[in-house]
Amino acid sequence: MNSEQLAWLIRRHGIEMTHISHGSHIGAILSVADIVAVLYNDVANISPLNLKDENRDRIILSKGHAGAAIYAALAEKGFFNREELKTHYADGSRLSGHVSHKGVPGVEFSTGSLGHGACVAAGMALNAKLDNKPYYTYAIVGDGECDEGSIWEMALFANQFKLNQLIVVVDHNKMQSLDFCENTLSLSPFADKWKAFGWNVLDVDGHNHNELRNAFTKAKQSVDKPTVIIANTVKGKGVSFMEYDILWHYRFPHDGEEYDGALKELHEVMPIGITDPYEEDEK
Repeated sequence: MNSEQLAWLIRRHGIEMTHISHGSHIGAILSVADIVAVLYNDVANISPLNLKDENRDRIILSKGHAGAAIYAALAEKGFFNREELKTHYADGSRLSGHVSHKGVPGVEFSTGSLGHGACVAAGMALNAKLDNKPYYTYAIVGDGECDEGSIWEMALFANQFKLNQLIVVVDHNKMQSLDFCENTLSLSPFADKWKAFGWNVLDVDGHNHNELRNAFTKAKQSVDKPTVIIANTVKGKGVSFMEYDILWHYRFPHDGEEYDGALKELHEVMPIGITDPYEEDEK
C-alpha cells in the first residue's frame, strides 16, 4: 500500500465512521488524512511489531477530535482489525470520539484538551535527548489549537532544550470550530512566529505527499532546533460540498444526499490498486 492509497482509505473510513456513529469532526478528519497517511506509511518508525520497542517513533495527535483518522490508519496498517472501526464512538467501544490510548494499540496518548498533546510530545522528545535515544516524536497540531498559550510555552521549551527530534506538523486548514482562524484570533504572520521562537520552519502543501515526505526528510537534518511543518490544507478535503464549509466541523454526513454524495466523489478519485472495504463487506 502506498501513502495515496492509505489517505483515500482514511477518508473513506472517516465518512463511514462518522456516518454510523453520528459523530463530529469529519472536516478535520478529511483535512489531516494526507499528513497521517504519509507519517504512518513512509516516515515514522512504528508498526504492530515494535510497539514495545523503546526506540520506536512516537506520533501524538494533539488535535484529538480528528482521532478517527488515526484509528483508520492504525487499522489499515494492521494494528487491529478494521472491522472494529464500525464501533467508533459507540457505547463501550475503545475507539472513543477523541483519540484514546486506553486499550488501543498504536495510540501513545489520549488527547482532546487542545494544546495538551503537543506539550506531552515535547516531553517525550526531551526524554529521547536525555537518554540518547534515536526516536523522533511527531505531534499533529491544529491551527486553531495554536490559540492556546500552552502551544507557545511548548515552543519556548523545545527551543530552550534544542529538541531536534521533535517535529510538529500543523494541519493549517485555516478554520476552527465556528469560523475562519483569522476571524477568531489571527495567527498571521504564522511562520514568522515560529521562527521568532527559534524553530526550523517548513511550509508545504499538506495534500502533496512528495512535499510532505521531503519536509520530514529535511526536518530530520536539523541538529539543534525543533521543526514545525506548516501543512497548508483544506478543511473537508476530498468532498467538494464539505470543503471550506465550517458546518462540517461538527456535522456528520446524513443518510441520503450527503452520505451518497460524499461516497460518489470519493469513488471518482479512488486510487488504482485498492477497493472500497465497505463494498467488500456487502459481498
